[in-house]
Amino acid sequence: MTHPHFSRLALAVGLAVASTSTFASPQNFQSARSFAMGGTGVAIAHPASSGFANPAMLASGQHEWADDFGLILPSVNARFADEEETINQIDDIQDTVDRANAAINRLDTPAAQAEAGTLRQQLQDIDKDTVRIDVGLGLALAVPIDAVSIGVHTAGNLQASVRGEYDNADDVELAKLEAGDLTADVNNLQSRARVLASSVAELGVSFARNFELQDGRSVQLGITPKYMQLMTYQYTESVSGFDDGNYDDDQYETDESGFNLDLGAAVTFGENNEWNAGVAIKNLIPMDLDSAVSSDPSKMESQHTLEVDPRVTVGVAHNAEFHVLTAELDLTEQKGFGYADDTQWLAVGAEFDAWRYAQIRGGIRHNLASNNDNAGIEEDTQLTAGIGLSPFGARLDISALFSDAELGAAIEFGAAF
Repeated sequence: MTHPHFSRLALAVGLAVASTSTFASPQNFQSARSFAMGGTGVAIAHPASSGFANPAMLASGQHEWADDFGLILPSVNARFADEEETINQIDDIQDTVDRANAAINRLDTPAAQAEAGTLRQQLQDIDKDTVRIDVGLGLALAVPIDAVSIGVHTAGNLQASVRGEYDNADDVELAKLEAGDLTADVNNLQSRARVLASSVAELGVSFARNFELQDGRSVQLGITPKYMQLMTYQYTESVSGFDDGNYDDDQYETDESGFNLDLGAAVTFGENNEWNAGVAIKNLIPMDLDSAVSSDPSKMESQHTLEVDPRVTVGVAHNAEFHVLTAELDLTEQKGFGYADDTQWLAVGAEFDAWRYAQIRGGIRHNLASNNDNAGIEEDTQLTAGIGLSPFGARLDISALFSDAELGAAIEFGAAF
């Protein structure tokens, strides 16, 4: 009789990630347009997406057909990174355990010995292999007016990592089976999988105002008071110990809530005010939260700290009737949580407009942060692209992301007029 421990372990991985899907990660949410343009937005965000990037852009002059009202309902994006095909490895290990149990049950010693050797290699190969999932969701409403422009948004990204870890204690049972001892128990292995997730959900109200200068330039200032909820999730289970009723227990979670603040400014300049420069300070009040740690010493969990620190980003953009070109730089480094990389992005993006009804977008961004000691999946150079359709004020934006380590996509529905 075979034992479904690895099947349950794979299920735990999926369910534990799904259980955090209402959370958000420390990385700022991106609209689908920003996603397609290398993550830029500080100097080019439309009013509806200004709460995600720079509240000052809520009052910035856009195309005359998009200055009065903006709606995002909803915007969704996802990224998936699995350099070592970790999920496939879990499936392969499950199959090997099933075959080893079958050989033991029919007293087929040579077959059991062969499967023990295969299982040992598979468990060693999955050691420190990581799969990372990022999912984002955003909603927004913007009403730009001459006095004080107002916007409301809620947004965030889930980031969850699943990691395999080989336990040397498994050598004992596997060595017994390789030696032909059919009393070995491959259903009592201690190699484990770790699920580690972080989240920061936010609800904000933005206020912005435009100031006309005597020389024809204009300056926009914006502020976003917001309420944030931080959460962490850490779940570790061995091959043999998984209980499919415990993965969502509160003991694996920690949470903290509080108020925070975003600030932004933008200025137009140039002979025809075709240039725009912006700066945004996100999460002005530092926040942090420690993960839960299991009291079971066999799980060997470490405490991880979720840090939400101020993020300062500057950008510049050139706007024309049929194109937008922009460049953006994070002046501060953002600390990764658990197996995630630290990030500090340098990005460029472009958008080409076809008489307001369609847009073609592209971008590239590179992570300047040093991650030499990171044990997870590297965040390095990413290429992005996308299209937008906006007939009669309705909008549909579709975007894609590609790098050596991951793939991503975004879709957004909205309106602007």
